Amino acid sequence: MRVARPVVLSDAQRIRLSVIAHSKTVSVRFAQRARMILLAGDGLQDKRVAAIVGVRRQAVALWRGRFLDRGIDGIAQDAPRGGRHRTARTPERVRAIIERTTQVTPPDATQWSTNTMAGAEGVSASTVGRVWREHGLKPHRVKSFKLSNDKRFAEKLDDIVGLYLSPPEHALVLSCDEKSQIQALDRTQASLPLRKGKTATMTHDYVRHGTTTLFAALSTSDGKVIGACMPRHRHQEWIKFLKLIDEQTPADKPLHLIADNYATHKHPKVLRWLKRHPRFHIHFTPTSASWLNMVERFFRDLTGKRLKRGVFTSVEKLIAAIEAYIQTANQSPKPFIWTAKASDILEKVKLARESLHKSVTG
Repeated sequence: MRVARPVVLSDAQRIRLSVIAHSKTVSVRFAQRARMILLAGDGLQDKRVAAIVGVRRQAVALWRGRFLDRGIDGIAQDAPRGGRHRTARTPERVRAIIERTTQVTPPDATQWSTNTMAGAEGVSASTVGRVWREHGLKPHRVKSFKLSNDKRFAEKLDDIVGLYLSPPEHALVLSCDEKSQIQALDRTQASLPLRKGKTATMTHDYVRHGTTTLFAALSTSDGKVIGACMPRHRHQEWIKFLKLIDEQTPADKPLHLIADNYATHKHPKVLRWLKRHPRFHIHFTPTSASWLNMVERFFRDLTGKRLKRGVFTSVEKLIAAIEAYIQTANQSPKPFIWTAKASDILEKVKLARESLHKSVTG
């Protein structure tokens, strides 16, 4: 059996260690180490000292050795930790990480990872991660965008936001659009349900059973939706939907419809129909600005809550599911509240144009 090196304490050392072990002003670790050395000085082996103090035997052996080599000063400070030492984060190093992240791409990838950046800058991956978090950098993420080139962008924006924030009195404002090519997808195998400790599963492949197009009009005042599924989305179907809106809204109220610039909405036959129904007023969104159309948020919720994980063996069952979703939503409708002012949006678009110009020319 391995015997620990004996600790022989002088009277002065024993008195000083006893004071440290019972002191209320020194660190708990320092007092604990002093107690270890006192017990070792009484002739106890490391295993027995560890059991009394409540630490591992290796810790007793470590501090016994440091005391024998350096005296009381050897147990006053923490022992150096193993592993790679944390790299000093100087302002210059942080600035270099930020500049490389935002201005340079790695030679074999389109974006940096913490590991590739750590290798390039000679720091740890955790250091890179901390710098990115502190400065809001997420190289692994990318958002899609498209700035509208509509020459009447400001005019149309002000018109539509005005309808949201200050709608005309005694009129209905309806946000309208089509969600085309909704597929009736049937999975090739049965899915496994959610259960304790296991997530639900769904096969990645599917069988197509056809498509439908949902025409929807969202009332901006109360959140109710007028919807209809049709096989196609031509001007004929759009006129049918306008007739449905005409039937399901109070006849004495003017209707302000917000729609995109899809050619179907501007077909000559559609324009003639609108002329015969003067209570309909169409407000077109700027090109490439579908985000201005509030009904898009309804489509997003429909997709996430009912369509994305749905299993439909026929178009008829798909249509039934969509109609049931609309019916349920209309029982307790929740209007989407628009808060952004037109001036604030224009300022953001201006900044985006400037940034895009700098990116292209710089």
